[in-house]
Amino acid sequence: QVHLVESGGGSVQAGGSLTLSCIRSGDIYSNYCMAWFRQAPGKERAGIGVMYTGGGDPVIPESVEDRFTFSQDNAKNTLFLRISNVKAEDTAMYYCAADPRWSVCSGGFFAEEDFPYWGQGTQVTVSS
Repeated sequence: QVHLVESGGGSVQAGGSLTLSCIRSGDIYSNYCMAWFRQAPGKERAGIGVMYTGGGDPVIPESVEDRFTFSQDNAKNTLFLRISNVKAEDTAMYYCAADPRWSVCSGGFFAEEDFPYWGQGTQVTVSS
């Protein structure tokens, strides 16, 4: 069973930065389309972007600000999300998710329903 664990959340002052990590274990597939989502208080969960472990650039919707940077360390089965110049609206629970299909990462559109594997989330709280 694929298992995902996020970490790196916490309290951060507006204007600062932080890096979230998602460690994957229990692999049963060679590669995965990895994603970051977030859910702000009172809002639906929203996708931030995806990145394929087999290579290629991350795919980030145009609606997502360029303050969000994806990276990965495949040797450690870890996906990262760096958030720069954090804002109050970045306060949310951040989740990583995984799906073994390349098509999820390459299709130009992704949704929660595409991902069968989820972490428990890590909370980010931005203070002014």
